[in-house]
Amino acid sequence: MVDPIAASYAYTADASLSAEQLVRLYDSVGWTAYTNEPDVLQRAVKASLAVVSAWDGDELIGLARVVGDGLTMVYLQDILIRPEYQGKGLGRELFQRVLAPFDGVRQKFLVTDGTEQQRGFYTAMGFTVLGELPTPLVAYARLA
Repeated sequence: MVDPIAASYAYTADASLSAEQLVRLYDSVGWTAYTNEPDVLQRAVKASLAVVSAWDGDELIGLARVVGDGLTMVYLQDILIRPEYQGKGLGRELFQRVLAPFDGVRQKFLVTDGTEQQRGFYTAMGFTVLGELPTPLVAYARLA
């Protein structure tokens, strides 16, 4: 079901976003590790398998992007909404739009904060915490 508020915004599947637009959006949610290198952020978004952005007029208000091989696994790398637009169904809309092309892909992953808000959103979208799967998986990371 499409949220009527979320439906009132424009959505595009175009990764051609300026570094300035991306920095404004990522800064608005405090993701400064991305915004310290605007050119890297812009190139990373362009290199994604899929990008869906949400717009209020000419203002970029949300973005979701997927990376991976697109056949056996995809990874929801980023999904973010400007704080003043959160709680209006935009996250759900971006989530559904960016993952729709990968419906038949068996493995879909994401890594996020362990907050109850995050858990509630992602479990409502059909994801399961790795340790709660019938055959629990373990995730490993190496951060630079």
